Amino acid sequence: QVHLVESGGGLVQPGGSLTLSCAGAGITLDTYAIAWFRQAAGKEREGISCISSRDRGTYYADSVKDRFTIVRDSKNTVNLRLKSLRPEDTAVYYCATDLLLTCEGLSPDQYEYWGRGTQVTVSA
Repeated sequence: QVHLVESGGGLVQPGGSLTLSCAGAGITLDTYAIAWFRQAAGKEREGISCISSRDRGTYYADSVKDRFTIVRDSKNTVNLRLKSLRPEDTAVYYCATDLLLTCEGLSPDQYEYWGRGTQVTVSA
């Protein structure tokens, strides 16, 4: 069984930074493309970043480009580094995979396996 677990969320002031982690169980994350999504209260889930396997590339939504960075921290961990955080970044953040080798898009419907999410709150 594939399990993904997110961690690292919390409360941070505007302009601050956080690092979120996605860890895998029943799966070796560096074999597959891994994506990050977020969902703010009352809004649809938004795809924000994806990293393909074997250095095949990273992708970002315009809303987070130049502020968020996705990296593979180990064979089984994918981190999302958040900086210059804004109140509108407040959301539950999820990692997901569709067990493909490359990122094929950031539509939630494409992804089969999801973690339970970690809350990020940006507030003074």
